[in-house]
Amino acid sequence: MGLHMLLLQSHFFLAMLLIFVSKSVSTQNNFPRAKCTDHCGDVSIPFPFGTREGCYLSKTFLVTCNDSHYDPPKPFLGHSTMEIKKISLEGQLTVLKLIAKACYARNGTRVLVHHPFTHFKEFTVSNTANKFTVVGCDTYAFVYGEWINQNYYETGCTSRCFSKDNLDDGSCSGVGCCQTSIPKGVSQVNLTLNSYDNFTKSYDGNRTTVWDFNNCSYAFLAEESAFTFSPNNLSTLMNVQKLPMVVDWAIDRGTCEESQKNMSSYACKSVNSSCIETDNGYRCYCSEGYEGNPYLSDSDGCKGIKVRFPVYYLEIHHIILS
Repeated sequence: MGLHMLLLQSHFFLAMLLIFVSKSVSTQNNFPRAKCTDHCGDVSIPFPFGTREGCYLSKTFLVTCNDSHYDPPKPFLGHSTMEIKKISLEGQLTVLKLIAKACYARNGTRVLVHHPFTHFKEFTVSNTANKFTVVGCDTYAFVYGEWINQNYYETGCTSRCFSKDNLDDGSCSGVGCCQTSIPKGVSQVNLTLNSYDNFTKSYDGNRTTVWDFNNCSYAFLAEESAFTFSPNNLSTLMNVQKLPMVVDWAIDRGTCEESQKNMSSYACKSVNSSCIETDNGYRCYCSEGYEGNPYLSDSDGCKGIKVRFPVYYLEIHHIILS
């Protein structure tokens, strides 16, 4: 009888131990916990991003959800004033960025100038989704800063026109609007605007000057699809404060091979995920045939894609032979 009770007690202890271990593993693998919010206003906040400690992978992915000054709430990157419009698990982040502006009085004196500055510690500005755009009829502008490896870069664009009649909708070929690409792997963005003649030069026998139809210039690094040039932009851009810019994000700045040596910190948690290296780290993707969040364990991570087959109805006609 004593031996029987001892065996029962040992089995009970073993069962409780297994339950405890399974719960511990489950809690760890299901990180982040259910109490973490996955939205701020109408913006989805998927892991590795999160709004508080214990809900993000690292402080690099902190999102501040400001619900005290905005209704609905607005998300901001870290503790910055950079508003987030969209987070994609494909490795892109859309934020709102200030545009550069410069305006001149009729005598050529510059009366307004604003040159915004942006610096990302871990992320890079997408060179494929964004374009550097300059708008104005007596304008040249530069975008410059650092690559993620801290080397310096600089590029620019020139925009001139002698009459508003020379401008065409949708054309950004250098007449009133100019566009160019930025280098790959840029982490710092500075914008600066300049003028050749301070909008005072006349091109028609001193009857009119550029200032008569355009006295301001603009420059911005923004998502290419967010801006289409119109001659009215010479004036309407004065009322635009920010435009969307796409940022590339990645994990740790390490390679897949290096990161997989430490599985406890390796970000690709789903067994149905794969690792892809980028210029500023690595990213995780669901393997072919799976969808979901590769940064979470399989209960919340990459799940098999459900294939829905179309339903066909067979209509049977009764033919009555007379």
